[in-house]
Amino acid sequence: MKAIRIVSSMLLLVLMQSRALCARRYRGGRNPQPRRAPLPTYRADRGDTTESFPLDFTAVEENMDNFMTQVKNLAQSLYPCSAQKLDYDMKLNFLENTSVTCNDGSPAGYYLKESRGSRRWLIFLEGGWYCFNKENCDSRYETVRRLMSSLKWPQTKTGTGILSPLPEENPHWWNANMVFIPYCSSDVWSGATAKTEQSGYAFMGSLIIQEVVKDLLNKGLDNAKVLLLAGSSAGGTGVLLNVDRVAELLESLGHTGIQVRGLSDSGWFLDNKQYHCTDCVDTVSCTPTETIKRGIKYWGGVVPERCRQAHEGEEWNCFFGYRVFPSIKSPVFVVQWLFDEAQLTVDNIQLTGQPVQEGQWRYIQNLGIELRNTLKDVPAMFAPACLSHELITRNYWIDVQVKGTSLPRALHCWDRSLHDNNRNKAPHKGCPVHLIDSCPWPHCNPTCPTIRDQFTGQEMNVIQFLMHMGFDVQKMAQQQGMDPSKLLGMLSSGS
Repeated sequence: MKAIRIVSSMLLLVLMQSRALCARRYRGGRNPQPRRAPLPTYRADRGDTTESFPLDFTAVEENMDNFMTQVKNLAQSLYPCSAQKLDYDMKLNFLENTSVTCNDGSPAGYYLKESRGSRRWLIFLEGGWYCFNKENCDSRYETVRRLMSSLKWPQTKTGTGILSPLPEENPHWWNANMVFIPYCSSDVWSGATAKTEQSGYAFMGSLIIQEVVKDLLNKGLDNAKVLLLAGSSAGGTGVLLNVDRVAELLESLGHTGIQVRGLSDSGWFLDNKQYHCTDCVDTVSCTPTETIKRGIKYWGGVVPERCRQAHEGEEWNCFFGYRVFPSIKSPVFVVQWLFDEAQLTVDNIQLTGQPVQEGQWRYIQNLGIELRNTLKDVPAMFAPACLSHELITRNYWIDVQVKGTSLPRALHCWDRSLHDNNRNKAPHKGCPVHLIDSCPWPHCNPTCPTIRDQFTGQEMNVIQFLMHMGFDVQKMAQQQGMDPSKLLGMLSSGS
């Protein structure tokens, strides 16, 4: 067995390098978004700055035939690049059950890239806001029709971030079976209602997920070991609403050996008070609670049964992460910016190029505090103190760190911890899964994504951005008990 591990390790390492090289040649020198210069980490006790991603040979130990199949596939992939037809794109498939549709009645579907020999599946739910009555759904249909109809979906889709097949962009999940489900139900993946004359639209987000899983069972999912249901924004909330339903569906169909997990990115919204109240006209002007209250009725939305029982008559509560999370049985990893742009938008904080007022600045800081408080009991999470929205499908997702640990590394640690728990092993030291920034203002983490001035397009450094946000250096230095020049120096150096 030791010899097998050595051989498989060497083959996998060579494959990762050769695939990355071939991908660059095949795509005319494709290189994921240019890397920024390495930034200093800000965890003083971090000893080793080099990240490693140990390979998981559990499947090898349990299934020798599967191991030999992987070796054969690896060997085939080591032919010269010119002999390969590198096809990394996911291909469009429509649902076999044609009664489950997009908003306009066009067929719902999914994009799939199979990975022969892999028993890991990643199903991703796309985000894209929602609509909650006939008027704003009509408006949505006119302006962003692809989020309500499949009629003009392309035949292929290229995965990025955690959906990328390139190991340099996606170090831990690059060889999984990838599934991307386009968002065309406008219901935060909760609806189970066919098209009616009154609504004018179908809302079948929850049913679409169920039908995709059923279709995939005939394409290899029946042999899966792990299914990761992931999503961003509305898709991230969709993960919280549907991860247990997917697990229950597979169990009811007799597939009890598949471990179902969730990865919710930028879907942990707060039902807080807006900075200033406005009339509820559309998804942006309404309070988060009011849009969901109206939407859940219009969509015929369904929520997890345990959460429904806890909030009977007020099921809208289940759309907010900190309220639904305690009722979820499946393991879920939460990714959430502490200063989420979508949350600030629905809270009527408009960052439109003008420096924010003092009241707005306090509101933004308090938002970070509130969000941090709702996440404190989540065992597996990654929460950088950045002003942004969505992360896991961005090709800079490997650059952002919290306390010296990147998100891919944290997800790998989470995988290992779940595997060890199943085998009653002690957790690995130095492999953190609960990562949340403690610094108090937006972009105080030096690994945050680059910010650009909305009018000029110019990049802003941390000091420029904080000044633009109305940051008072003198006042903050006084609060921290330090000299203003020292605080400026710390900000400049990324401390």
